[in-house]
Amino acid sequence: MNILIVDDHAIVRLGLKQLVEEAYPYAKLEEAATGKDALGLLDRARWDLAILDVNLPDQNGVELLKTMKARQASLPVMMLSLHPEEQYALRALKAGAAAYLTKERAPDELATAIKHVLAGRKFITAGVAERLADIVFSPVDQQPHERLSDREFQVLLAIGQGKTVSAIARDLALSVKTISTYRTRLLDKLRVKNTTDLIRYTLDHALVEF
Repeated sequence: MNILIVDDHAIVRLGLKQLVEEAYPYAKLEEAATGKDALGLLDRARWDLAILDVNLPDQNGVELLKTMKARQASLPVMMLSLHPEEQYALRALKAGAAAYLTKERAPDELATAIKHVLAGRKFITAGVAERLADIVFSPVDQQPHERLSDREFQVLLAIGQGKTVSAIARDLALSVKTISTYRTRLLDKLRVKNTTDLIRYTLDHALVEF
């Protein structure tokens, strides 16, 4: 069984390897610290499972998830994050993730989640299931950022990390004008006045980590 672990922190990769090896001692594990490295490994072999961090140094994990699924549609991908489930889980699941775990809960639930995912099922925690029910029965309770498109959300995160419009345009291979348009939409949809407010919003809602 081939398992790919993608996380930019070596100590996290080590911990994940130990957890996986305890449950699956004969699994072959490979590591990647960036999205670019992960895609390089993805193209060299067929994988049974990928465990992917949401925050990577060169790209957003949800966007990487979409690329990985486009290249290997049958690949089960589990998402890990320091962020609470309510911030990223639904967006990751919509993008094709088979599971979403916080790193805090991974030591207790990783083996169970892997078992579910390898059996072809989704692994959804009670907290995610409750949030899904809330959205289905009370869509008005959604947070403003939960209504953003994936691209709008990606730009919001970049702004929250202190990146300039020019830097975001370069990273996403888009024009400065296009990023400025996204910024204007964000100001409107999140009902804030300026870039400082957008940064404060991401911090208040724990959407970015430094």
